[in-house]
Amino acid sequence: MAPISTPQTPFGRVLTAMVTPFTADGALDLDGAQQLATHLVDAGNDGLVINGTTGESPTTSDAEKSELVRAVLEAVGDRAHVVAGVGTNDTRHSLALARTAERDGAHGLLAVTPYYNKPSQEGLYQHFSAIADATELPVMLYDIPGRSGVPIDTETLVRLAEHPRVVANKDAKGDLGRASWAIARSGLAWYSGDDMLNLPLLSVGACGFVSVVGHVVTPELRALLDAHLGGEIQKATEIHQKLLPVYTGMFRTQGVMTTKAALALQGLPAGPLRLPLVELSAPETEQLKVDLAAGGVEL
Repeated sequence: MAPISTPQTPFGRVLTAMVTPFTADGALDLDGAQQLATHLVDAGNDGLVINGTTGESPTTSDAEKSELVRAVLEAVGDRAHVVAGVGTNDTRHSLALARTAERDGAHGLLAVTPYYNKPSQEGLYQHFSAIADATELPVMLYDIPGRSGVPIDTETLVRLAEHPRVVANKDAKGDLGRASWAIARSGLAWYSGDDMLNLPLLSVGACGFVSVVGHVVTPELRALLDAHLGGEIQKATEIHQKLLPVYTGMFRTQGVMTTKAALALQGLPAGPLRLPLVELSAPETEQLKVDLAAGGVEL
């Protein structure tokens, strides 16, 4: 059973978009995934997103995705919301992934904007609506035009919010003005999907984060959120500023690459990456160490 939530925080407040650990030979590391998921929840996450792009979903099979959801649920499913990524640029494929995730016991679905094929707003509406119709699970949209090529317009978000199972949006649009209007008009639970904007998005109505840097600084993210919710704005700002080197360092290059390197530096399960992603170079790893240390991360 998923943890208690409210309509305002349907998936909790602090979620990490979890990497998918692999063994040295590139196979799925289910033991490592369970260990990492447990570590992240122990650190303060009340939700995990599995099989998102940070989980290298473009290079994992449908069977691997299913195994991963079931393994993570076994490890932490009674303590955290487990949200399964089902977004693809093929609606039929997304529907199949959604139905499998529901059968596997996932608590919710994350559906990213279809990438590369650049659908119209009507196409986005029909795509997301079909996913929401496919199961009884709540759906979090994922708006990231920098990667998908197409933003979800405010009018489309408002239309989608009328669906009883479309309950949230992960915002990586990087536009606080649009976010402000969309939050006000749609009533969706709003999650920051851009770590550098975690605090600014809280200030315009976001309820929490779906984070990448949560792999290494979940307690600090929780403290930032709690300070903001408690009206301690100066304290929240100080935590935000302390984390700036971490935000910067973890995104100097592709985020999965830096995250797996950071986890390896901490002795946590991560393993190699699947092509086309590659390991950090030695100079990149040294820079990452500098950035994390500047943000107070112990390695």
